[in-house]
Amino acid sequence: MGDLNDMFRKRLKMLSIVVILVIGTLVARAGYLQILEGDHYKELADGNRIRIVPSMAPRGTFYDRNGELLVTNRPGFTVSLVPLTAPISEDVIARVSELVNVPVEEIHDKIAAHSGFNPIRIKTDVTPDIVSIIEEQKDSYPGVTIEVQPIRDYIYNEAGAHMYGYVSEINDEELKKLKDEGYKSGDIIGKFGLEKVYDKELRGENGGEQVEVDVSGKPVKLIGRKPPVAGGDLILTVDSHIQAAAEKAVDEQLGMIGAQGAAAVVMNPQTGEILAMVSRPAFNPNLFSRGISTKDWNELNNNPYHPMDNKTISGEYPPGSTFKIVTGTAALTEGVVTPGEIIFDSGHHWIIPKGNADGEALGPIDFREALAHSDNVYFYEMGNRLGIDRLEKYARMFGLGERTGIDLPYEAKGLVANRRYKELNFEDGDWYLSETFDASIGQGFNLVTPLQAAMVMGEIAADGKRYQPHLVQRIIGPDGSVVKEFNPVLLSKVDAPDDVIQLVQAGLHDVTLYGTAAKVFKGFPIEIAGKTGTAENSQGRDHGWFVAYGPFDNPNVVVAVIVENGGYGSQSAVPIGRKILEAAFGLDQKPTGEADGKNKESN
Repeated sequence: MGDLNDMFRKRLKMLSIVVILVIGTLVARAGYLQILEGDHYKELADGNRIRIVPSMAPRGTFYDRNGELLVTNRPGFTVSLVPLTAPISEDVIARVSELVNVPVEEIHDKIAAHSGFNPIRIKTDVTPDIVSIIEEQKDSYPGVTIEVQPIRDYIYNEAGAHMYGYVSEINDEELKKLKDEGYKSGDIIGKFGLEKVYDKELRGENGGEQVEVDVSGKPVKLIGRKPPVAGGDLILTVDSHIQAAAEKAVDEQLGMIGAQGAAAVVMNPQTGEILAMVSRPAFNPNLFSRGISTKDWNELNNNPYHPMDNKTISGEYPPGSTFKIVTGTAALTEGVVTPGEIIFDSGHHWIIPKGNADGEALGPIDFREALAHSDNVYFYEMGNRLGIDRLEKYARMFGLGERTGIDLPYEAKGLVANRRYKELNFEDGDWYLSETFDASIGQGFNLVTPLQAAMVMGEIAADGKRYQPHLVQRIIGPDGSVVKEFNPVLLSKVDAPDDVIQLVQAGLHDVTLYGTAAKVFKGFPIEIAGKTGTAENSQGRDHGWFVAYGPFDNPNVVVAVIVENGGYGSQSAVPIGRKILEAAFGLDQKPTGEADGKNKESN
């Protein structure tokens, strides 16, 4: 019996030790959790009852140079999912899909890409009837909420679309690149134009509310609020009156001649400020800000005339006779011709039988006459005397073959005809004199954008100085202060004597007095310099060019116009140029009778 009692006491003692150890461990663990890890678990507990409801900052607005509002924001309703306490059920997802016409698969993709407690935005800018259904049937849509968000509003729809660009929801590829810069899933970002280039300055700083929720996820108490900070405003160099006139002139001319594509640029040659920019066909950026439909996207994407392309900076065309400005400057500067030398034009060059359009023969002509009448034979001979290497040198001196540096994305470089390009891209890499002839009149390998064509004309207008084109004058902060100001940037100066620049200016002046643009500019009250051009097009009818500047004695406006498949520039592009210049100089705002009289005279 004694042995049994001893055994029982030993077992009881061991059990007591185990119990004490267990209790000690529990007490230690509790102390550790409460004292050392208390703050951490408090945060987790708060996370279960406190939610952050973000508030999107309105993007900065766009104004023209005179303070006219161009791009702004308006309030709109967005259907979002907020999985506060549990994932959104499949029944609710299916119900939302049918209500807002967004595929279930797309909703699942948005949910999969989501992290944190930010709302998962499903459909932006929904109609009031959808809002009413969700608000009135809350029990059928648990976890579904209506956010009031600023929706981008492009007041003039297609007008200026290629400059302003558009905004849309960030995609996966963009999110990977921009995640470290504070961008999140569901953010609205600039995708094109100024919206893209200045997105960081425009997007502002989102705010939000700290909300306490109950076990069902319903808000019960507002704990804190951080108001959103609006983005900076852009004051553009654009003149809305000139922009509207340019849009109208292009559209009317395209309708008249049955063409589809065109581009026009208006610039101040003394500063590089862009006053207007038109590309046709265009698109309505409002389609993107409210979530573009598949139907609308397919219509834009499948349009053979590419409405999403900004032809003013990405369209590359042979410059045609507008390139004679470069050839003429080079020939005079290099001394291969004198201003008074007479060259006989029989209609064709005597070395290679290349000639003028329609076989026209002008007889004995000097430099100014050749430029005024856009004589091919004369400039073929200039190319013959210069050679392709010197032609290339001067083309690059004018800034061709490189981007202008305008504050817009997707600008093309164009192409300067040169030996190296042919060697690298053609099996027969030898350079022929006929190719020099083509290059001298802006054909062959030469390609320019309309902005580059305006740049070349602007350099002549500004006595050889080349300023960087730009669209923004300054950025204004939410408090009204100037965040950044953009001053003219002088990029280079054409290395040509003043008397050569002046002679080229005189020849371009003659174009509108008795040359290829004289008929349209008859009676124009302000002296203008100009140059017409016709660019050969292997895909169809030739493209028509016109570049001009004025007033001749003190130029502050340069215009470049191209009409795709428009034929002769004097017939297709010059009428557009005149109407734009009328607006630039305020001539279209004179009394109706006087303006009508001028228009009748020009026709």
